[in-house]
Amino acid sequence: MSDAILVLNSGSSSVKFGLFDLSKGEPHLLCKGLLDEHDAKPGFTVTDAAGNHLFEKRRPAGDNNGEALLVDILDWSNDYLAGGALLAAGHRVVHGGREFPGPVKVTNATLEAMAALTPLAPLHQPRCLSPIRTIKSLRPDLTQIACFDTAFHYHLAPPVSRFAIPRRFEEIGIRRYGFHGLSFEFIVRRLTEISPALAAKRTVVAHLGNGASLCAIRNGRSVDTTMGLTPLDGLMMGTRCGVIDPGVLLYLQRERGMSAAEVEHLLYEESGLLGVSGVSADMRILLASTDSAAAEAIDLFTFRVAKEVAAMANTLGGLECLVFTGGIGEHSKEIRQQVCDRLRWVGVKIDRSANDQAEECISAKNSEVDILIIPTSEETTIARHCASISIL
Repeated sequence: MSDAILVLNSGSSSVKFGLFDLSKGEPHLLCKGLLDEHDAKPGFTVTDAAGNHLFEKRRPAGDNNGEALLVDILDWSNDYLAGGALLAAGHRVVHGGREFPGPVKVTNATLEAMAALTPLAPLHQPRCLSPIRTIKSLRPDLTQIACFDTAFHYHLAPPVSRFAIPRRFEEIGIRRYGFHGLSFEFIVRRLTEISPALAAKRTVVAHLGNGASLCAIRNGRSVDTTMGLTPLDGLMMGTRCGVIDPGVLLYLQRERGMSAAEVEHLLYEESGLLGVSGVSADMRILLASTDSAAAEAIDLFTFRVAKEVAAMANTLGGLECLVFTGGIGEHSKEIRQQVCDRLRWVGVKIDRSANDQAEECISAKNSEVDILIIPTSEETTIARHCASISIL
């Protein structure tokens, strides 16, 4: 077996991982898996690149020791490589602030700097850093590389990056950073592979999932995005509210007596699709529901997406290409249809049959905007960054 890189993509309740072969230059996916600490019986499953089952291990109910589960993944990886070496572990880290314009090797100093950014992503950053610390303890000699969701947007400049607050706050880093950069970077590369002419168009990429954001892209570079200082801003999400009148927060604290911690929990965990519907944060459940509140949540979600696509088009000076990606963007024909219907006034016209079949190109022949579905792979982007850094 060839030498490989282990990629870990930590989410709020699970960790996606993959092993990538480096022998042919471009990282090649060998296998992929999902570690779920919150399942009835915590454990992980592994499939090959085609989705065929390879391995599964479960721990007793309630045994959700994340470190033990990570040890299981490392042990299984060594067995799977059968003599090949694990060269490095690559990690998705949500917030890189102004300190990290690109991927870095993990050292005590860089780990400390990443941890200092936790207040800007209080739910995400600890989850990203936990496996880094665990591997550092278990395999201190294994190279680890941190890849940042903010790096793709690093060069955003005023007025896009600026809040309308006193400049002294901007000088200490209070600005718009943007997220989902590893996904947007993958999409840019895929567009180039499909057609260089397509990649040069004024494009909005809609990464729609439990977390959701848009990115306005021109000539392969981010020029605007919907998330800001934190991953809480922008679109309505599974349990996050997205953009909100700051006066609401002041009211909740002053008039309702809510603490900062209670407001944080409300905005991150109880809002979005879950809060508006009162049913679920899962779009699939809402689409299948007959509850009127579920329909209202879907309506608000697509309204907000279409509204922000229009704002991104304003930054771009027009809209020539719209890409759907992420769990909802890739798999929900209903959401794609509703968003595109709201954007007919800017020349977006969807081919209903192509959309129903989830074809790569779903724009109608008379659409003024190319509409595509492109599956994303943050793990592949991380593997590419690892391969580009000397890890020997």
